[in-house]
Amino acid sequence: MKHNNVIPNAHFHKKWQLHVRTWFDQPGRKARRHQKRLTKAQRVAPRPAKGSLRPIVRGETRRYNTKVRAGRGFSLDEIRAAGLHPTYARTIGISVDHRRRNKSTEALQLNVQRLKQYLGKLILFPLKADKPKKNDAKPEETKLAVQLKKQRVMPVKQRVVREKARPVNDADTKFQAFQ
Repeated sequence: MKHNNVIPNAHFHKKWQLHVRTWFDQPGRKARRHQKRLTKAQRVAPRPAKGSLRPIVRGETRRYNTKVRAGRGFSLDEIRAAGLHPTYARTIGISVDHRRRNKSTEALQLNVQRLKQYLGKLILFPLKADKPKKNDAKPEETKLAVQLKKQRVMPVKQRVVREKARPVNDADTKFQAFQ
């Protein structure tokens, strides 16, 4: 070895150039995904393009439990409390997760209220136009139905409770959190 050159220390496999992963198809993939989304939306119309209604759940562990997010599916207790049967709920665009357990009454009531709100907004198309059932929408209502394409059904929003500013009092100064 002569001169002040870098000591060659490259740990490559032989013929590594043949196995390089390229991303030249990225714009094409993006276009294909977009086209697939459009065709799926047309196929499922007038149902929502982004899938069925999801419950509001809290993230697990100390790090994430301050935030709410969309869960996998409503528990069987929530479905029954809303006056539905799990099998029927799946047919009207409500996701059901039979494994989920409700640990708090507040969460159960929140999701039952969400289900009832959804049922109030739902436009149920009759399976047979000449023989509509009692819960089915009228022909005028079915004409007003619009497909949700961009957003989820009733998207989950973070609820932020703002505390009002107040002066510090004696009780605050005397309070010892770590005793």
